[in-house]
Amino acid sequence: MKAIICTKYGPPEVLKMVEVDKPTPKKNEVLIKIFATSVTASDCIIRGFKLPLTQWILARLALGLTKPRKSILGLVLSGEVEKVGDNVKQFKTGDKVYAHTLMRFGTYAEYICIPESSAIALMPSNTSFEDAAAIPFGGTLALFYLKKANIQRGQKVLIYGASGAVGTSAIQLAKHFGAEVSGVCSTANLELVKSLGADTVIDYTKEDFTDTGKQYDLIFDAVGKKKSSHLQYKKALNLNGKFISVDDGNPGERAVCKANLTILKELTENGKIRPVIDKIYSLDQIVDAHRYVDKGHKKGNVIITVK
Repeated sequence: MKAIICTKYGPPEVLKMVEVDKPTPKKNEVLIKIFATSVTASDCIIRGFKLPLTQWILARLALGLTKPRKSILGLVLSGEVEKVGDNVKQFKTGDKVYAHTLMRFGTYAEYICIPESSAIALMPSNTSFEDAAAIPFGGTLALFYLKKANIQRGQKVLIYGASGAVGTSAIQLAKHFGAEVSGVCSTANLELVKSLGADTVIDYTKEDFTDTGKQYDLIFDAVGKKKSSHLQYKKALNLNGKFISVDDGNPGERAVCKANLTILKELTENGKIRPVIDKIYSLDQIVDAHRYVDKGHKKGNVIITVK
């Protein structure tokens, strides 16, 4: 089968298409024919090893010394179950599914085997494979952090980085939970964020929301690039307000679980949330896709069609 491998840490050009053996499912696994995946910020961080110097030693030991130990990157997928292991009960051949593979990676390929118990669920019935692949990454993270902050109906919530994969999901989920939502983004993305349901949209290139005098019950930094953001944003929080960030540790299995994928499936089918796709590339255009995501200005998700 065709797969994209990361030959070493570096720029997008380190990604190469090769032929590898098609996997065979173990007794507790499903074999999925991948139709679409996504280039996430996490994929680009790992490929380029864009980590603080203080994390280098531990990260190299965990991920690989000179190149990723899991050479086929990619965290999310949508596709069709082609074969199931003898002990698999929840899925059958022909099921359309979507999944998040966590640190197993492996979705930049035509096929993958993953355990039935992992973060895999039937994909929303009203989406294409491309749309379905745009849900697991940002959707599970946004859902996890908003639930962690105990978001409540009627709260004033601000989403910083409202136009990214996590931010576009967070805007819609916060509205679903009944919050009054403000989104912060650049001029080019104002209309997109409005269309997702934000009550107020703030252009960070023209206005600093911390200087407006408005206070919020919850501020969610969906970008996580500003290390001093907690202190900067504190004056925009009310007395009991909370600040959360995607930089607040790695939620891992807690966020990316089967239950959250099922919730997102139901919300998508009910029209409460919709996936946001910026660009779609084919698998042999993976280098171009990584170059684009590296620029840091994508709207929602960048999707790769595999089949």
